[in-house]
Amino acid sequence: MANHKSALKRDKQSKVRRLRNRMNKTQMKSAVGRVDEAIAAGSEQEAREALQKAASVIQKTAAKGSIHKKTASRKVSRLAKRVNRLQPLA
Repeated sequence: MANHKSALKRDKQSKVRRLRNRMNKTQMKSAVGRVDEAIAAGSEQEAREALQKAASVIQKTAAKGSIHKKTASRKVSRLAKRVNRLQPLA
């Protein structure tokens, strides 16, 4: 356990940040899950709407520093690829 005043403060800050990051990541995972559900149901329109919301949540999570910006881009890209496979071949 921390003994110095500054170390106690750092410990307190890290706990607060951990909870904040956890909350952000949980929201992101829930948004991705909604896209997955729409894809599983085969509903292209719902999947596109869910993707739009999920992309926003993912980018916000990256902007807050909970995940890296390139990780966010990769997640959005992979989700978009899966949603685009739903549309019928022209």
